[in-house]
Formats: sequence, C-alpha cells, structure tokens
Amino acid sequence: MARWEFKLPDIGEGVTEGEVVSWLVKPGDSIKEDEPMVEIMTDKATVTITSPKTGKVLETTGKVGELVQVHSVLVVLDLGGADAGAGAVAAASAPAKGSSNGNGHANGNGHKNGNGQKQDEGPAATAVGDIRESLPGMSSASSASRAPSGSLETSYFNEKPLATPATRKLARDLGIELKSVPPTGDGGRVTKVDVENFRSRPSDAPSAKSKTEPSSPTREPVRITPPAGRGADLEERVPFAGMRRKIAAKMHQSTTTAAHFTFVEECDVAALKDLRARLKPMAEKEGVKLSFLPFIVKAVVASLKRHPVLNSALDESTNELVYRKYINIGIAASTDAGLMVPVVKEADRRSILDIAREIDRLGSEARAGKSKVDDLSGSTFTITSLGAQGGLFATPIINFPEVGILGVHQMKEKPVVKDGQIVIGNVMLLSLSFDHRIVDGHVGAAFAYDIIGFLENPDRLLLEMA
Repeated sequence: MARWEFKLPDIGEGVTEGEVVSWLVKPGDSIKEDEPMVEIMTDKATVTITSPKTGKVLETTGKVGELVQVHSVLVVLDLGGADAGAGAVAAASAPAKGSSNGNGHANGNGHKNGNGQKQDEGPAATAVGDIRESLPGMSSASSASRAPSGSLETSYFNEKPLATPATRKLARDLGIELKSVPPTGDGGRVTKVDVENFRSRPSDAPSAKSKTEPSSPTREPVRITPPAGRGADLEERVPFAGMRRKIAAKMHQSTTTAAHFTFVEECDVAALKDLRARLKPMAEKEGVKLSFLPFIVKAVVASLKRHPVLNSALDESTNELVYRKYINIGIAASTDAGLMVPVVKEADRRSILDIAREIDRLGSEARAGKSKVDDLSGSTFTITSLGAQGGLFATPIINFPEVGILGVHQMKEKPVVKDGQIVIGNVMLLSLSFDHRIVDGHVGAAFAYDIIGFLENPDRLLLEMA
C-alpha cells in the first residue's frame, strides 16, 4: 500500500484556513485524478478541491462546519503501489479548482498565489462576510495553549497562532503581535475580542480603564435539548455551516456595529409604470427583460450623487470616513443557499438597459450557484426587494460596512388624494435604514425624498444620464 497525504493547498490571497462545507468522498471510496473530493469555504468564496491523483480514500480530516488550516492533512489516499514520492510537495502546491458563491457549486475559476508559501497575514473579510471563530463541538486545544478569560498573563507566546484573516488584520492594524495574544476561542483560536482585550492590558497591572469599566460579559451558548422524557429522535440536527453561517455572522456584525434607524415613505409609481410599459417592447427587441429594478437603481445612483455620504464607509482601523467616487449597487437576491448580494459595478456609468442585462446575469448566476467572487464584493450601497411578497414595510439590515440600504416593497393600488379628490393610485412603500453614526436623520430623509422624486417623475432620470 502506498499511503499518500493530501494537504489543504494554499488557495491564495492570504487565506490561511477554510471551513469544511461538504465531503464529496468518504473512506473506502475510489477516486480518480481531478475528481472532486471536498468543498471548502474561505472568507473569499467556496472552492471545490479535486484530487491530484488516482487512488482509494483511507482517511478524511475535518467534519462539516470545522475549520482546517492551509497545509494541514485533508485526505489520505492509498495509491495502490503507485509512486507516492514528493507527496508532501505535491499536496502543498496542488491547485484548488472552481470558486463559487458559497453554496457548494463550483464555477471553474480556482486560483492560488503561485509561490507555494503559506501567508501568515490575511486581508479583511469581503462583503460576503468572515469565517466565524468556531462551531459547537469542535475539538479543543490542550489547556496549556489557552489562557483563561480575563487573564493578565503577558508571557504567553505561540509560534503558530490560530486566527481568522479578519482577526489577523485587526491585530496588524493595532500593531499587536498575534503570537503574544492569549487565546480564548475554541480550539485555541485567537478571537477579535482577545486582540481588543490584549490592547487594553499593560504588561504588569490592570489599566485605569480596566479598573473603572467592567469587561463585556461572555454570553453562554444556547443549548437545545429534547423535551424531558422524550428521545433525541424527535429532533433533526443539521450543521449550521457554510453560507448560512456566513450570513448569520454578517447580520450579527451589522446589527451590533451600525446604529440602525429606519425611514419609511410612500411613492406614487403611476408614471414609472407607464414609462416601463412604453419601453418594455423596445427592451425585448434587444433581448432584455425590463423590470422596475433598473429604474430604481438609476434613481438611487442619482440620489447618491447628491448625498455622497450615503456612498461612504467608516474605516474603523484608521478612524476615517471614506467617500467612494465610484458607485457599485448591491442587489440582494434569494437563493437556495440563502440571501446573497451580487453587485452591479459602476452603476453610475451604465444605461438602464445595461443595468437590466447585468441584473439578469447576476441573478441567474446566483440562483444557479455560479457567482464569481468579484460579482459578490465591492458594493457601496444595497437595494433589497421582496417583490410580490413585499409586505407593508420592513426594517432592512445594512450591508455593513455600507451606511445605508433601500428596501423596496410591493406596488399596490390604494386610495390616494390628488387635487383634492380621492382616486385609486399606484403606491409603493420604500424602507430605508441608515447608520446613524454617519447619517443624520434629516440627511437620510432628504436622500429618501430624492429617490422618491426620481421615481415619481422618471423622465428626470434622462437628465442624470452619465
């Protein structure tokens, strides 16, 4: 038997670890060269790892939802007497094929950084979200590698600390040596809280701040158990992993960081409906399905130009407000894997027809699980719509670190007052949430009324064409 170890390859762009989304093989399976073995989610995308050799699977490492390190053993193969020499080198440099939007479907655009070396420092998470610190049930490191929460120990040192790329960037921005930070996360992992707590501690005694300000309590994880006297067969347990877990992390980050406030107002869309009805046949001749969304995107773009603070973001590492001079509009889309946000790049430089084409392409690829990493990142403002299930109004959650989001609701016929008369009008409610740390109430309201003004008089959009 020729035993050969395949190690998680360097996926590139500073990625140091990945989460096991699903295993496509199991011990005992035979596998051919280039056949898929496992799907790994990083903080960039999901990649399908293929086998560089033909053989029989002896072992697999990592359960679904667990994090595995780059260059750690992922699969052990029996090559059946074939040459297994230089296995470690081949495993370390084997490419990962097929990135996707995080729902487990490859798109064939795998990549690596080309130097075969593991990078210790990784960039911050993308708009898709970052990898969470751990999952319940992950194996813990030895007690010697963990420092108790609240410890003032300063002699801790770990040559190879475990941390997510986002945590590594935070430490780098704060000028903190990650190797010296005592970890409190599962598996001996250094968390963002560990880095922040380490910054506030002197080498010998508690700081004045720590004496007067109590540390934030650590919330105990919720444990779900079956009813007393009943068996566990009444429940089904599915790993909370992959894209669903990324979405949860992103939503939690947004609601606990941005100071949300929501503004809701009506919009008379009678003129917009008439304009779309006139242009729809022309768009169909061009092979384009024209919905209301491209007009809404254009109205948002025109309003962002009038209120550039809504197209900004707060760089918390430098305490600077960054005004973006480009406008990329995220369009929230529902998929089987969960809510995703494909991005219409340079929306301010596109025509309504071009925006319609791009929205159709992005939506189709997202639903098919074929979105490219670049299509899911870089948004500066987001629009979310429930379409026919739009309801009355909602409080949309900001796509952090953006400072605003527009929620579009169902168009309905309802009584309205025009020229002193009650008539049947076509009304759509708009819900806008803003980060009150950045956006004042009157600014948010003015932005909302500008959008409404463009939608109620859509011919004005012609004056805003780039």
